[in-house]
Amino acid sequence: MAEQSAISWTNSTFNPWIGCTKVSPGCDHCYAARDNERRKWVSAWGAERRRTKTWGDPIRWNKKAKAEGVRRRVFCASLADVFDNQVPPEWRADLWELIAQCDSLDWLLLTKRPQNIAKMLPPTDPMRFGTWPWRNVWLGTTAENQAEYDRRWPYLASVNASVRFLSCEPLLGPITLDKTRPYTDWVITGGESGPEHRHIDPDWVRSLRDQCADMDIAFHHKQWGGNRPKENGCLIDGVEYKNFPETFSL
Repeated sequence: MAEQSAISWTNSTFNPWIGCTKVSPGCDHCYAARDNERRKWVSAWGAERRRTKTWGDPIRWNKKAKAEGVRRRVFCASLADVFDNQVPPEWRADLWELIAQCDSLDWLLLTKRPQNIAKMLPPTDPMRFGTWPWRNVWLGTTAENQAEYDRRWPYLASVNASVRFLSCEPLLGPITLDKTRPYTDWVITGGESGPEHRHIDPDWVRSLRDQCADMDIAFHHKQWGGNRPKENGCLIDGVEYKNFPETFSL
């Protein structure tokens, strides 16, 4: 949870709660579960969800963004999953209230459970919340390989959103994007980090870069990963790709 994030595709990270359950190969070496062994956010990763006490941070960031006239991207939630069905519904209701209040922030909601999105969207109340999709909510899903992309993307594609995006992190195999509309608006790629990191083939990344260029999709390569991600860098054939989808301004 930080106002200034080291993650290249967001400005800030906010966790309304902490805790998650591993659901696919991309979770095998989960950084949050690994860090929880040292930080003890929850007593047992996968068995507990704990609400945080940092809900005032986005309100402060929103005021700052509005004063400066510059929108900020907020990754929510980096240590959890907004669409986790083990989270009390009232917590998620409170989160929708916060997101609606913080309209100068673009909220990046990344999930490994896109099948839950449609039933967990905010209530239809135009007088209170406006109509869906909200302009400041970007919906994303993780796709670490072709099987998970094929399973998850149709769910995300079926939900209206101002921005739909894919996080291919950690990228564990080649992916061929669906060329029927709607396209995803943004693709993020990255290699796995840490002592147990798995191999990323540069050709998998090149393929997604080229597919995005052909389909006019914003492409963002975060890092190559490894034990020392910063040292390994992020260049693809000597070029940095840190693109973002086009969105509205204040």
